[in-house]
Amino acid sequence: MQMKFHIPDFWKHWELNLNLIDMIREHPEYFYDGVEIASCFGCFAPALWNGGRALGGYTSREQISNTIKWFNERNVPIRYTFTNPTITEKDLKDPFCNRLCKMAENGFNELICNVPVLEEYIREKYPKYPLISSTCKQLEEYDQLMAEFEKDYKLIVLDYNWNNDFERLAMIPEEYRSRCEILINPYCIPHCKRRGEHYRVLGECQRKCAAVSNGTSDLTNLEAMSGATDFNCDNTFFNFYQITKFSTFVPRENLDRYMEMGFNNFKIEGRVISKYNVLESYVYYMVKPEYKDKVRLELLTAKPRQPIVAPTPGSLAKAAVTSRLR
Repeated sequence: MQMKFHIPDFWKHWELNLNLIDMIREHPEYFYDGVEIASCFGCFAPALWNGGRALGGYTSREQISNTIKWFNERNVPIRYTFTNPTITEKDLKDPFCNRLCKMAENGFNELICNVPVLEEYIREKYPKYPLISSTCKQLEEYDQLMAEFEKDYKLIVLDYNWNNDFERLAMIPEEYRSRCEILINPYCIPHCKRRGEHYRVLGECQRKCAAVSNGTSDLTNLEAMSGATDFNCDNTFFNFYQITKFSTFVPRENLDRYMEMGFNNFKIEGRVISKYNVLESYVYYMVKPEYKDKVRLELLTAKPRQPIVAPTPGSLAKAAVTSRLR
């Protein structure tokens, strides 16, 4: 059974991720047996439907096309994070988001959803997309999760509070376990009471950023992000090793136990955090101990396999103001 990793981000971390994918193919001896990059998730700024993080700036059609191409030609789907909890029916005709859907709809790329009205729209207008049920739904109860398996989702990203609770995980029927995706490095504290509120604040900020980019707002990106940047959450500044103290953090050795139980899809968080933290999570989970230093150095100094189209000012997520929550 392959150990499938779903990694962040096809836009901010495109260069790191393409080099990682190529390294796994060219030097499998560096990595644990069965490691596979099964998807790369994220979004292009300034997509109104984007959730979990807020992204300012703008991405050109050519940049979008090339990014999709470079991941797909490596047999890795991109996965849109369309989980903005503030979306309503009036937002469904958003031109930029519909363009994103049309450009990537090939039956291979995927889409994470959260809001029922948007999910229904996607199923009707863009039926080729495999849909992923978002961890943003915060489904902590067993009956809620079982109801989710009855729906037509390729994968269901479990709420991170299921992590390492092997007694409860064993209650999930075996036939459903390969459809579970485990968020293995959550930056939120266990059972965070402000998580839903934070998602909504970020969704409102994304709405303002989209308005800035399409010219219907006089705000700057910094002003559009003020709600997110003012949200008091120390966890947004943690590094990878600081979160290892959480009971919901999945140690590398626990992955083997998950695999033995039939769970083989693992999500790594890190869409807008620094690439050094993201890289450290890759090395920790995927790389054999004797190759960790070598892989870390080679990925930090590697050159892209082909140049990306030069970004317009503010278009890269790393160049724009960003704020995060899963």
